Amino acid sequence: MFKLNDIIRPNVLKMKPYSSARDEFKGSANVFLDANENNLGSLAGNNYNRYPDPHQKKLKTRIAEVKGVKPGQIFLGNGSDEAIDLLFRMVCRPGQDSMLHLPPTYGMYEVSANLNDVALQTVQLTEDFQVPVEEVLLNVKPTTKIIFICSPNNPTGNLIEQGGIEDILRAFKGLVVIDEAYIDFADARSWTSRLHEFPNLVVLQTFSKAWGMAGLRLGLAFASEELVSVLDKIKPPYNINEATQELALQALEREEALKDMIEEIVQERELLMEALLSMPVVEHVYPSDANFILVKVGNANEVYNYLLDNGIVVRNRSYLPGCEGCIRISVGTLEENQILLKALVEF
Repeated sequence: MFKLNDIIRPNVLKMKPYSSARDEFKGSANVFLDANENNLGSLAGNNYNRYPDPHQKKLKTRIAEVKGVKPGQIFLGNGSDEAIDLLFRMVCRPGQDSMLHLPPTYGMYEVSANLNDVALQTVQLTEDFQVPVEEVLLNVKPTTKIIFICSPNNPTGNLIEQGGIEDILRAFKGLVVIDEAYIDFADARSWTSRLHEFPNLVVLQTFSKAWGMAGLRLGLAFASEELVSVLDKIKPPYNINEATQELALQALEREEALKDMIEEIVQERELLMEALLSMPVVEHVYPSDANFILVKVGNANEVYNYLLDNGIVVRNRSYLPGCEGCIRISVGTLEENQILLKALVEF
């Protein structure tokens, strides 16, 4: 039986959160002299002289409507990287506890673990980039507090099979974090629909990919209200700036435009994959449920440098275990994709 308090660090359970001026003030007022702001205004305009809502109440309410969850099940971070870091701080004792990840996968899990002095446990994905469930569970130790599963996985692009994730959620007594940064491009239901089933489930999403807001840095973590309340307790008080909150609210009113963009990207992905298969330099194109494609080529370093010399930037993933000889290509516009294909033909 999973109990959140059993895995939260004792010092986190005891700590009191920072109380900001906006936390202490309740009700309405016309004169604000509590937060040492510049009351003359802001050189940036738009009332940016005032601190933003530390709890992002309006934004969470709107996101909850779109995602079909409760506002209390949403944590908003400065990118999903902030949520990843805070999850480590919440449950992992530095120098004592460990996490388990499944390479090839998103590199920030490892970076954040190292930063927080959390030991790395590694179980490699299978040849078809799926989770070897039995091996994962055999490697779980009493010190293992978090398992990270990226689905669709970065850099491989594929969804992780649902049944295997279910088995891990049921058997593991720590947090299972499913990173769904690319879920909008996949024909699959989000794990947010199953939060009520698994108290140890955390789902990460982002506004950086499908929503096209990478420059604004807005990440999401969905979990039980109990878990989210702990993340809120340990986050910086004003971690989401006012401009990001305002622009995200505007974006959330344009769901139809989002659907059109996703449809166009998926169509371009399929056309790009088909074209890549006919290239002599391409040895294999991996299936993708994301907005990028993992491609095995004859000489990844050579191809990468050649494309770079021609003003085309892709990602060289050939040094990652299981991705030998591979480059990762983001799906561009029709014009950008044609420029890429032309360069590969001429390689």
